[in-house]
Amino acid sequence: MGIIPTGEKMSVVSVDDRGRLTIPKELGIRGQRAVIIPAGSFFIAIPLPEDPLTACKNWIKIDKTTEELGESAERLAQEDAVTRTQRRKKQ
Repeated sequence: MGIIPTGEKMSVVSVDDRGRLTIPKELGIRGQRAVIIPAGSFFIAIPLPEDPLTACKNWIKIDKTTEELGESAERLAQEDAVTRTQRRKKQ
């Protein structure tokens, strides 16, 4: 189980045997995409806007295309996964 904080609202949610979270509708993020960040013994859910680039265009200056950003994110995620795997093997 994990606790999903969103502003002042918090709920206890269940995780099924396939790893799916059931999020109560009172939290107001159903039907949206969200980033789930593992933070030790709990998770943080951050709802994503429908169009993140449009939502942040006034405060983040982006010189890359969405394809370039996606490729960069994928490469960094792969590097992070390899680093974490190597670290776990040493333990």
